[in-house]
Amino acid sequence: MNIKKRIDSIPGGMMIVPLFLGACLNTFAPNTGKFFGSFTNGLITGTLPILSVWFFCIGASISLKATPLVLRKSGVLVSVKIITAALAGVVASWFIPTEGISSGFLTGLSVLAIIAAMNDTNGGMYMALMQQYGTKEEAGAFCLMCLESGPFMTMVTLGIAGLAVFPWQTMVGALLPFVIGFALGNLDKDLRAFFTQGVGVMVPFFAFALGNNLNFTTILNTGLLGIVLGVAVIVVTGTTLVLADIFLAKGNGTAGIGAASTAGAAVTVPPIIASIEPSFAPSAPAATALVATSVVVTALLTPPLTAWWARRFGVLSPRYQAAEAAKSVQTAQVAAAE
Repeated sequence: MNIKKRIDSIPGGMMIVPLFLGACLNTFAPNTGKFFGSFTNGLITGTLPILSVWFFCIGASISLKATPLVLRKSGVLVSVKIITAALAGVVASWFIPTEGISSGFLTGLSVLAIIAAMNDTNGGMYMALMQQYGTKEEAGAFCLMCLESGPFMTMVTLGIAGLAVFPWQTMVGALLPFVIGFALGNLDKDLRAFFTQGVGVMVPFFAFALGNNLNFTTILNTGLLGIVLGVAVIVVTGTTLVLADIFLAKGNGTAGIGAASTAGAAVTVPPIIASIEPSFAPSAPAATALVATSVVVTALLTPPLTAWWARRFGVLSPRYQAAEAAKSVQTAQVAAAE
């Protein structure tokens, strides 16, 4: 029936489709989990346990064996993305209450939604784009982008922005599964290969559980606003990332455009933050829907923008190809002379 192929044809499909199905179940049969109980209830309501395993597997997938150039590139992109999200959150907090906006076109918009959407990069899409439009080092920069997955970096960003204070135990607890997985994955390459398989497998399960915290009213009310948020993510973070890539990472800006997206994992952040800090609970459902829409919008817009930039300024540009051709000729001449 080619079910997976059809799901994969949708941007962020393995995240968005189960999320949508979960929202369907919660909207039309909200007591399903309680009715069946046992494992069915665990699958429907087990967001945190499933995510804990997923964060562990992500940690295990990261290797310390990366070149300094790769680490510099990835470090610049990750740090600038986080700082940009923090600054956006600070500015937004001047105008938006903690519980979010409750009337008008901007209904549902909150500081939590803005930071969650801007904080995480779609690492898988970034790596695919860099393999096509970038260099091997730029594709390898994916290695540190996994650090953005999950609530830890958003908690850090909220703290940097002065918008929330989390106990140190909570901060460590949010990071501990990732750190343990990272340690095991680097101690044993076979364990890394084994646990890395779980990264993709867990996505539809936690997405379905997250969807069971949403309903169609929330999704419909935030649809157009989510599109605006997705465009804002590309414009705001894309600008700072391109500048950072050019002036700090010594690139041509292509990696900056490729990293200007919202990760599917960002959808998990609002409900987790709300479960830790109750003041964010009122804004969490709308923030989740907004971030989900931003995932789709950035997944649709980032690839063509990256391709355009690569043709204009990157590896597909006439100037870059001429420089590479000249370098090849020079290398051939040196080899012949030897």
